[in-house]
Amino acid sequence: MSRPARELAVQASMAFDERVASHRMRLPTDFPLYKGGALRDGVVAYETWGRLSAKRDNAILLFTGLSASAHAAASPADPTPGWWEAMIGPGRALDTDKWFVICVNSLGGCFGSTGPASIDPAVGRVYGTRFPELAVEDIAAAGHELVRGLGIVQLDTIVGASLGGMTVLAYAALFPRSTRRVVSISGSAAARPFAIAMRSLQREAITSDPDWLAGDYSAHRRPAAGMRMARKLGTITYRSAEEWQQRFARAPRQAVKPGGAPNDLLRAPFGAGFAIEDYLEAQAQKFSRTFDPNCYLYLSRAMDRFDLAAHRGSFAAALEPAGIEHALVIGVSTDILFTPAEQREVAQAFERAGARTRLLILDSLEGHDAFLVDIAQFEVAIGEFLAADRRLGATG
Repeated sequence: MSRPARELAVQASMAFDERVASHRMRLPTDFPLYKGGALRDGVVAYETWGRLSAKRDNAILLFTGLSASAHAAASPADPTPGWWEAMIGPGRALDTDKWFVICVNSLGGCFGSTGPASIDPAVGRVYGTRFPELAVEDIAAAGHELVRGLGIVQLDTIVGASLGGMTVLAYAALFPRSTRRVVSISGSAAARPFAIAMRSLQREAITSDPDWLAGDYSAHRRPAAGMRMARKLGTITYRSAEEWQQRFARAPRQAVKPGGAPNDLLRAPFGAGFAIEDYLEAQAQKFSRTFDPNCYLYLSRAMDRFDLAAHRGSFAAALEPAGIEHALVIGVSTDILFTPAEQREVAQAFERAGARTRLLILDSLEGHDAFLVDIAQFEVAIGEFLAADRRLGATG
């Protein structure tokens, strides 16, 4: 990629979030894609914490959910808190006094890695829907290229939640013996109908917005209404009905916003309502300002189309060549998007593939978002798993 094209790509990413990752690595010139074709002059954005050992055997690779950047925790390069701040650092579950932690922004995302919001070097403008079809396997393969580029032959552990949990499975299936251990959090070996249905509605909300313009919208006028609706639908499913009841019950909307301005939602037709609607609107407004709609469409569709069994005929067969020694699979009792039943399927697949596996279904009101909110339970489970003595083969 020429220098002007690289600068345009960076500018395009920064249009959505100024917290782009502190490092980028170029992918091979023509990076092959799982569904066919190739991505030319792509890059992956990443951040690191801790120090790589002389033997290069203490690396942990972290894959994110759909909307997260690589900024999982504060660092000297970016001291702002990250999305998993309480999990990464000295003495924490991902103990940076021991581990070299790498978090990669998903290929196809909009926080530094190449995606639909990046500049297509062939034509000098944003890819939009000209971006090639993206698969979860491509996110995994880009992460693997990053690991190789850092000179790491075998990871100690790969960790991922939500979309990242899917990516962990794809990584294990694609790259045999590339990691000793796996932590899969609220992922899925193949999405179930409810999750597919919800994501299809989210995509339809975006594509039916007149400002979407078949994906050719401008940076100054994006399909904000569609993005807001998509985020509201998603947010409803990320938590549990029990939590919504506990947090909001039937509390009414406030007449004045936190900043002191009148609440316009109260004046809208059918506007008299409830505090939960204000919360959904605030989440939607924030998300629509920071995430690119086409990136959302591509990543969402990749999640729906992922099927681990497509690799070798069954979930277990897909994981057999991976040579995983130990696996930790974590789910949440109230998760309706990535259900406990799906976590049991993943755990069974690892067991049948020969890995010593621990399945934990945590009791939490926080639903799918528990790994971001109910940190204490995850910190204990993951910390014990990672601290287990390798020589004894313990899994915590």
